[in-house]
Amino acid sequence: MEFEESSVYFIEKTLKKHEYFVQQGKISKQVAFINKGILRSYYLNEESQEITSCFCVEENLTTSFTSFVLQKPSEISIQAMEETELLIINYEDLQKLYSISLAWQNIGRAFAEKEYIIIEQYASSLNSESAKVKYLRLLKEQPQIIQKAPIQYIASYLGITTRTLSRIRKEIKK
Repeated sequence: MEFEESSVYFIEKTLKKHEYFVQQGKISKQVAFINKGILRSYYLNEESQEITSCFCVEENLTTSFTSFVLQKPSEISIQAMEETELLIINYEDLQKLYSISLAWQNIGRAFAEKEYIIIEQYASSLNSESAKVKYLRLLKEQPQIIQKAPIQYIASYLGITTRTLSRIRKEIKK
């Protein structure tokens, strides 16, 4: 099946700022390709604080992958940080594409591999890099996050306090 023929399975959707794509406790029934905008993935810790685990940016896929693949309630929420344009496919339609198209199987595998690498690198940096190094990497690799995300989201993502992040920013400006 060629890509043009598979377009019937996709729908365009625009999320307004603060609108949810996935909500914790609900089953993620869709996966989205981000055409424009930024989403934030987060979970609630034991103290009911929001912990940012990912910033989902343009030209990437997003969903609660565990929820989507296993069709069980999500442990994370994914929320638009700005108006965001998505191209969405639901679980059943993606499974149908996988079953009839080797090309879509390969696309699915490639995206799954990419997501795994991103998660592994994030976990490694959280445990092995200093706060300043983590911030400088984010500044280099995803400057749009630094420009658009509130400081508390960035600090949470980096695994540091907002006070530490403020200090690092001041050091860098000098």
